[in-house]
Amino acid sequence: MSEASVDHRPTGPVGHLSDARFDSITRTALLIRRAEERLLKLYADGELAGTVHTCLGQELIGAAVGEGVADGDAVFSGHRCHGHFLAVTGDLVGLFGEVMGRETGVNGGRGGSQHLHRGGFYSGGILGALLPVAAGTALAQQRDGMDRISVAFVGDGALGEGVVYETLNLAAKWRLPLLVVVENNRVAQSTDSGETLAGRIEGRAAAFGIPVLTADTWDVPRLVDTAERAVGQVRSGAGPLLLVVETYRLAPHSKGDDHRDPGEIAAHWARDELAHLLGTRTPRVLELDREAERLVDDAVTVARTGAVPDPSTVVPRATRPAAVDWKPVATDSRRFVTALQEALRRLMSDHPTMLVVGEDVRDPYGGAFKATAGLSTRFPDRVRNTPISEATIVGLGSGLALHGYPALVEIMFGDFVLLAMDQLVNQAAKLRSLYGLRGTGRLIVRTPMGGHRGYGPTHSQTLDRHLVGAPGLRVVAVNSLVDPFLVYGALLADDGEPAVVLENKLLYGRRLGAGVPEGFEVLMTSDPMPVVRVDPGAAPDVSLVGYGGMVDELLAAADALFTAHDVVAQVVCPTQIYPFDVRDLLPVLESAPAIVVAEEGQGFAGFGAEVLAQLAEHAPHLVARARRVSAAAVPIPASRVLEQAVLPGSDAVVRAALEATGAR
Repeated sequence: MSEASVDHRPTGPVGHLSDARFDSITRTALLIRRAEERLLKLYADGELAGTVHTCLGQELIGAAVGEGVADGDAVFSGHRCHGHFLAVTGDLVGLFGEVMGRETGVNGGRGGSQHLHRGGFYSGGILGALLPVAAGTALAQQRDGMDRISVAFVGDGALGEGVVYETLNLAAKWRLPLLVVVENNRVAQSTDSGETLAGRIEGRAAAFGIPVLTADTWDVPRLVDTAERAVGQVRSGAGPLLLVVETYRLAPHSKGDDHRDPGEIAAHWARDELAHLLGTRTPRVLELDREAERLVDDAVTVARTGAVPDPSTVVPRATRPAAVDWKPVATDSRRFVTALQEALRRLMSDHPTMLVVGEDVRDPYGGAFKATAGLSTRFPDRVRNTPISEATIVGLGSGLALHGYPALVEIMFGDFVLLAMDQLVNQAAKLRSLYGLRGTGRLIVRTPMGGHRGYGPTHSQTLDRHLVGAPGLRVVAVNSLVDPFLVYGALLADDGEPAVVLENKLLYGRRLGAGVPEGFEVLMTSDPMPVVRVDPGAAPDVSLVGYGGMVDELLAAADALFTAHDVVAQVVCPTQIYPFDVRDLLPVLESAPAIVVAEEGQGFAGFGAEVLAQLAEHAPHLVARARRVSAAAVPIPASRVLEQAVLPGSDAVVRAALEATGAR
């Protein structure tokens, strides 16, 4: 160290760093502190809406870890993300623009304080929820064969979330290049972690065989060296690592909600390394601090003078319904499960980076309903058995899609989708709208749903009502009239929203087109997610509308109505049930004076209710002669007799159609 540098450098712990490392770490940490202080002032002055979670006291963690982040790495953070974002990107203008709700924000004001994205940086507002996504990007990086890594910052409060341990388990088994940084400030919002965390943090990682390194924010040279060692170890291919950093949050959890002992806070301010550094008032420190304040001033000025976002960028303008072109289609007699197996093999060949992940999807089992049978034999390194961890499986798929890898995720039973709802609704569905990301539609979640197999209350439900209506999440239900290759191929070719595909369990054993009544013609739209119409060849008395496995019940009902009651029915079957606009089908539906909407799940707040609500807006005359058919509002019994009494079949559709047409 030169004499000149000694004159300009403090003598405390930070001063023990080399000249270059001192400048880099100090510049980043001071930039974060001045930015966070300004954000709190802007909020107090009424210039910010929503919330602000600052990391005052923890800035050195982001600065130290950020030193090792390279181009091509992916970094994930939680709601207390400003410091990590600045350490990785340095984008003050994008940060202040985003938090102040301007077009200059990194997400155009859509994400706010908690949801930031630039390059390979992503943050979100739910504790630990992005950790499975980070594992997905790490898997993609591992398959790329390069020395890129994923870094995930979490607080000690996130260690109460089960998805954290699901991810650690999977990352350890697959030796993923994932660095998890735990910022242990010993308080989760307002609760001391001593009240909520059992055992030692290090022991939690050790249970999975994951190595742990420790540091703190009061010994800066050791923190910097440990962070460098952690990044290097993960980058070397050694597998995941947990870096636990002891620290203290000097500011409130959010804005001003702090109930800690003021004396305790004051004591930590007194030992804070940045406060000590600024107190030395050496020329170099003052110069770096002035630079930080100037950059913050400039960023605030840009945000204040920037344009507010155009609402039309998030609220789409109303459009006229598209003209529907119906074309005849021939159906073959393959069993649906055979057609699905063939479709998946073709898609794996067409998309050489596509991965299939799920529970028991590899041979010899090949999935609970054999949809993936033979795939792992043909593509041994691209079909992965996962732990029984539905949330992490879906998050893993999101991370793969973020990195450009098509991901086909199987959830063994549709009932288990509820275990992954956060990953579907709060993560996958928002990646595109919040961050403006392309390619996120390459995540497809397949899952069998429905009853009539005696599996009982938790393995027989049709739970689509919990999925439809989530913005950014497409819900599709395959049926026996459409080759599954068309559906899955269209989803993988699209660059839109991620999709959940429902496969009724009875479909697997059925043959494509076998249920079409004699004399009826199958017509299909040319949309990527086609609507199927089974035309009776005469003016219909009633339209039977349904989806998925219920279509076969509608076909049987149409046959019975014609042969036994002289009632002519047409069957209309959308493949995509969300988003769904009934106006596209009005010319067809208005060709019949009555309508029956059928679904296997419960009717309350279901798809049928949505169809009739839209008809009440656009074609109220149809609603006057409308009926709904759905399951009884009770848990589905295992007994065959009781199950048949609860779940709707063709007989219930026939009765409803006779009531709607007045033929009964």
